[in-house]
Amino acid sequence: MITPIEELDFSNLFAVVVTIFLLAFFVFIRYLFFSGVYHFFFFNLFKKKFQKRFLSKKKLKRKQLLKEVYWSTISGFIFAVFMVLCYYLWTINATLIYADITTYSLWYVPLSIFLFLFLQDTYYYWAHRWMHHPKVYRYVHLVHHKSIHTSVLTSFSFHPLETILQAFFLPIIICILPMHFYAIIAVLTIMTISATINHAGVEIYPSGKFGKWFQRIFIGATHHDKHHTQFNYNYGLYFMFWDNVMKTEFEEKKINSKN
Repeated sequence: MITPIEELDFSNLFAVVVTIFLLAFFVFIRYLFFSGVYHFFFFNLFKKKFQKRFLSKKKLKRKQLLKEVYWSTISGFIFAVFMVLCYYLWTINATLIYADITTYSLWYVPLSIFLFLFLQDTYYYWAHRWMHHPKVYRYVHLVHHKSIHTSVLTSFSFHPLETILQAFFLPIIICILPMHFYAIIAVLTIMTISATINHAGVEIYPSGKFGKWFQRIFIGATHHDKHHTQFNYNYGLYFMFWDNVMKTEFEEKKINSKN
């Protein structure tokens, strides 16, 4: 009988490997399910309502989608390895994850979620710019950029080296930032939703004055689509902060070039 992860014996290599494969399967199936539901909702069920918000009129090629599934399968396995690593760190009391909600004030839970996302955004922004260095790009980041016109399946489509670079953040942050167990679940959920929104090829964020204000703070499909088509702009993950500070936001460059 396979040992459940709560009781995983790390001295049992077979149990560890089986757990990794089971987690990889779960991660991949969740990714396919959420991506499929998202695509069906905006591109089928409410296609007429959102058609004007589609970022590309070109039909996605089957070859691209199959490659995205292929690379995403590998990414799911790597993410599973890092999930088991995080669990191992927790078992040896190396993390600051806590289960008792009274350990910190209640207001700290949403604050810890924001801190996690901002620190991850910072980590990713600079890692992302590094991956665009000419000597690095072809070996690490090219796979992701082969999807010029992105789809819901692009969100996990990375070269294994890039996946490792992204996944490496989680075991580090849980060792230095106190977080409630459910806060961890929340950020992992936000990561999945955000990645899908940014790559789906349809802008779902609000329009009008509120929408313009909202999209000056949070990264959405339009912003990230510019990164895939314009390449050297819009490196952020969740927030516009670093793109604005470092003057790598596409609209900012376009406005400045006219002055």
